[in-house]
Amino acid sequence: MGTRTEKPGRNDRRTLMAATLQRMEGEGNERKFTLSFSSEEPYERWFGVEILDHGPGAVDLARLNEIGCLLFNHNRDAVIGKVNRAWVDGNRGYAEVEFDTDEQSEIIYQKVRSGTLKGVSVGYRIDSLEEVMAGKTSADGRFTGPCEIARKWWPFEISIVSVPADATVGVGREAEQPRATPLSVYESQLQINKNIIGG
Repeated sequence: MGTRTEKPGRNDRRTLMAATLQRMEGEGNERKFTLSFSSEEPYERWFGVEILDHGPGAVDLARLNEIGCLLFNHNRDAVIGKVNRAWVDGNRGYAEVEFDTDEQSEIIYQKVRSGTLKGVSVGYRIDSLEEVMAGKTSADGRFTGPCEIARKWWPFEISIVSVPADATVGVGREAEQPRATPLSVYESQLQINKNIIGG
């Protein structure tokens, strides 16, 4: 497993889900919610389809369970709560989160409580990928290519987010900002420049 750092690397990613935040019942649980933060739903990235494996041993939840924070819009300066516990069940990642009581957190908490904010996103790092070519099947026989499967990955934060790109039932996604430019665009521009200079 690779070295973990606070600085985002090229394998650091974010995936948004249009998730149901379910308020917990009982005295003392007023600021606690359970939510789903990840799934095996294929996600179209600039390089192709990505799938987060949720099989045994695929997801390392140690960091979330030890020091997990709840953020707003992936802003590391906007900590609005904590992750009390995280687990995997039925090929999905789940967490119990608890909102803080400061002014900034209260604003987001009230918007979640009222149903105004429903988007959940996870920041994660991939340590091991399996590339599956078009028409081929993954090593475990569960996925068909073309796709890249994150076989070893770890979430490092969960965010309440405001702008999902797809708010339909099931899994939605956050519009990535900025969106990575495919290498082919740069290669085409280089060829154009060569043609202009050579012509």
